[in-house]
Amino acid sequence: MKILILGGTRFLGRFLTESALKRGHKVTLFNRGKENPELFPEVEKLTGDRGGDLSALEKGEWDAVIDTCGFVPRVVRESAKLLAGRAGHYTFISSASVYDELESPGIGEHHPVGQMSLPDAEEMTKGKTNRPNNEYYGELKFLCEQEVEQQFPRRCLIVRPGLIVGPYDFTGRFSYWINRVAKGGKVLAPGRKDKRIQFIDVRDLAEWIIGMVEQQNSGIFNAAGPESPLTMEAFLDECKRALKSDAEFVWVDEAFLLENGIGYWMELPLWIPDSEQMEGFLSLNIDKALETGLTFRPLSETIRDTREWELRHQALERKAGLDDDKEQAVLGEWKARKANT
Repeated sequence: MKILILGGTRFLGRFLTESALKRGHKVTLFNRGKENPELFPEVEKLTGDRGGDLSALEKGEWDAVIDTCGFVPRVVRESAKLLAGRAGHYTFISSASVYDELESPGIGEHHPVGQMSLPDAEEMTKGKTNRPNNEYYGELKFLCEQEVEQQFPRRCLIVRPGLIVGPYDFTGRFSYWINRVAKGGKVLAPGRKDKRIQFIDVRDLAEWIIGMVEQQNSGIFNAAGPESPLTMEAFLDECKRALKSDAEFVWVDEAFLLENGIGYWMELPLWIPDSEQMEGFLSLNIDKALETGLTFRPLSETIRDTREWELRHQALERKAGLDDDKEQAVLGEWKARKANT
């Protein structure tokens, strides 16, 4: 197949490109040429900017397009409309953040989504080509989905991943725990041990998406993992085992964490307190994806591979994670409270 990937050199796009090439497809990349331009010297590279210069996409035909970097409805509309007559199939990487009413687990693809009007979105994102505001990230992603469906009716695949993890993840949301457990000692563990969490290895996601593209599958699919429910305790225990760590987990009450100014999700990744009533966000129903071939490598492999990549890139700044001094201060406060009760 001839596959056009919008993006293709940073995280998910990087592994989509690798997977497609490994499976014998001809890949074209369209991006600004600023992120890892030395990658994939064997593929055709088109340089442009989705927000203002699509001229490199005005010629050419492809069996499939994979859009990894669409966040603004207007921008997605322009590229999808330009390609609609010259591409057979369009895959849009959306997000589980589109969902609303997150109180209950088992959210399926027909669950209610967050809504905002297209005129409001146009006004809010005027002049913007990338992520305009995380506050409305999910609502904008859903509008992007609709733009794709309008230009590629019955021939588009909408993928709604949860947290994507693994090597080349620069956010630090998953790798915080890998690095912290590897360091050992007393580790602050948040809230309930049995709280469900979900994430998907970027390589498993990429392999599944390329397989779906090969079959020209259409529709909306949640994409998260693992196949069986995973708790925070089981995840941390597997980190300890896989990394041969001496870490000792100190489980701290959620209310105490909030009282002490610990921020959830970004400061303490994978933790969303019960008080936020968002259990559904980390317990998506993935039956549709499983039925179409989504599979998962062992969790220990994801942990070890992520740690190896982190060790090679220690100088890079991470956006997520709890400061060491703050963690130890909160653990000290927690110990004192426990001693007085």
